[in-house]
Amino acid sequence: MDDEIFPVRRTVTEHEIGQKLDDLSVEELGERIALLQREIERLESAREAKQAAKSAAGSIFKF
Repeated sequence: MDDEIFPVRRTVTEHEIGQKLDDLSVEELGERIALLQREIERLESAREAKQAAKSAAGSIFKF
C-alpha cells in the first residue's frame, strides 16, 4: 500500500534507446546520463583495443 503512495525508487541498470523520458524525474535523467556516459567510455576503450590489435596484425601481415 505504501508503494502506491511512495513509489519504490529503482536503481538504473539499463536504458533503452528511444525510451519515453516524460515519466523520469530529474534525478533519474541524471542517472541515465551517467550510465550512458560510462557505456560510451567502455565502447571507446573497446574500439581502441580493437584498433590496436588490428594495427599490430597489419604490421605483421602487411594487409
